[in-house]
Amino acid sequence: MSDLDYLLALNSLSDVGPVLARRLLSAFGNAERIFQAGIQELKGVEGIGESRARSIARFNQWDRVEREIERAEECGVRLITIKDRGYPESLRRAHGAPVVLYLKGRLADTDKYAVAIVGSRKASAYGIHVAEKISNRLAAFGVTVVSGMARGIDTAAHEGALRAGGRTIAILGSGVDVPYPSSNRGLMKRIILQGAVLSEFPLGMEPKRENFPARNRIISALSLGIIVIEAALDSGSLITVGYALEQGKEVFAVPGNITSANSSGTNSLIKKGAQLVESAEEVIDELSPQLRGILSEEQRKPAEVPELSNDERMLFGHLTTEPKHIDAIIRETDIATGKAMSILLNLELKGVVIQSEGKHYCLNER
Repeated sequence: MSDLDYLLALNSLSDVGPVLARRLLSAFGNAERIFQAGIQELKGVEGIGESRARSIARFNQWDRVEREIERAEECGVRLITIKDRGYPESLRRAHGAPVVLYLKGRLADTDKYAVAIVGSRKASAYGIHVAEKISNRLAAFGVTVVSGMARGIDTAAHEGALRAGGRTIAILGSGVDVPYPSSNRGLMKRIILQGAVLSEFPLGMEPKRENFPARNRIISALSLGIIVIEAALDSGSLITVGYALEQGKEVFAVPGNITSANSSGTNSLIKKGAQLVESAEEVIDELSPQLRGILSEEQRKPAEVPELSNDERMLFGHLTTEPKHIDAIIRETDIATGKAMSILLNLELKGVVIQSEGKHYCLNER
């Protein structure tokens, strides 16, 4: 059997998490020797008691391991072990890094220049707009945007990067063959084409509540810094912030409405010392020493507005950088709904307008 077989077996042990797995690898040198060791030898490793030692020594689910490898191949999933050169270096250095990653899409060398964007699943139109705007601009600079593909802020972050033609990475709390939420199945396909979808969980794993805090440590580890946009005081996004602080990453927060519970977490982070940011440029400036090599003066110049038809110019003139609902646009312009939607689609395709959740439209500040 290959090293992959043994590492997958180690990864599959329910009572041996990533920290203990790394400890075992350090003690025995490689995964094969772990499964060849006796119970007493295994018990000599800190944290491996009688029960864990017996489950390792008596492991006999090798057929299941082979089926997992075959299934990954059938699904177009690449298995990356912590021993492989393709394993992200920033994650390899993190405490509790998973020994096996499941990958759909492609990782790139430039993904080391990554920033995470996280926030509320129940985001407001303001939060969606800000997440898309900042993500879009970061991607235009060549920065990879990392998030968790959840509803709300995560979805907006991925969408903003994709619309800029940039790279984005989604970290799942389920198997990479189980899109979550299911409504983001189409988004996941686009991320795979333009970036990567990663998980430490086996194929077929349904999203479980306890998976998401674990997922958050990977989001942080892959990023130079993390931007929080709309998060309540008990938000899972603050778990990601905790990991970021442990890993020595920069923490940025976008201020929100003081009357909104969704902004209580972000505003609290600012009070505690997180850097207040209102634009991608502020994040870029703060991280510029780490981003040398991908930033150029050309990237810093805003794109010119493309040529527009008379109808497009007229509708364009009614839009601002604040999201506006389609009903308001139709009232102001007195254009039929079908025609207005067609014009807005053309403006989206030309990259001058962004559509956010709930049929809201705004200018793309590129």
